[in-house]
Amino acid sequence: MIDNNSFEMLVTAHTDTMYRISMSMLKSEDDAQDAIHETVLIAYQNRNKLRQERYFGTWLIRILINQCNKMLKEHKRFESLGDRLPDITSRDNPYISVEIGEAIDSLPEKIRLAVILYYVEDYSIKEIKGILHIPEGTVKSRLNKGRRLLKVFLNDQ
Repeated sequence: MIDNNSFEMLVTAHTDTMYRISMSMLKSEDDAQDAIHETVLIAYQNRNKLRQERYFGTWLIRILINQCNKMLKEHKRFESLGDRLPDITSRDNPYISVEIGEAIDSLPEKIRLAVILYYVEDYSIKEIKGILHIPEGTVKSRLNKGRRLLKVFLNDQ
């Protein structure tokens, strides 16, 4: 079981990742913050269910994605072509340009999520497989399609 101090340190280590993922899914600062807060609460209440601390990040992101999906359903908000992600760039990574952020934001949600987890958050294909509960081949397929779509988008700019 994770003690309170460890839990706090682990959550703090994943704060930026949670922010970027929730913003990419919800496209609203307020909704993203609500999703993060709810995720931390759910994770804290269920911290004794996590068998191995090394999987904390994957487990936390899975909770966040579930929470974001729940909020999307509750608000009956669906992705529209006119919506743009305010800022997909990392607060810690100034090398991701606005154009790339816009390109990533233009991807369909399932592909966008895989691309963000792999290229922005540096999760491995195996970790993404666990987070999204999809086969490894599907992760690779989404990343491949994401690369192709990003190439097309960036070449059109």
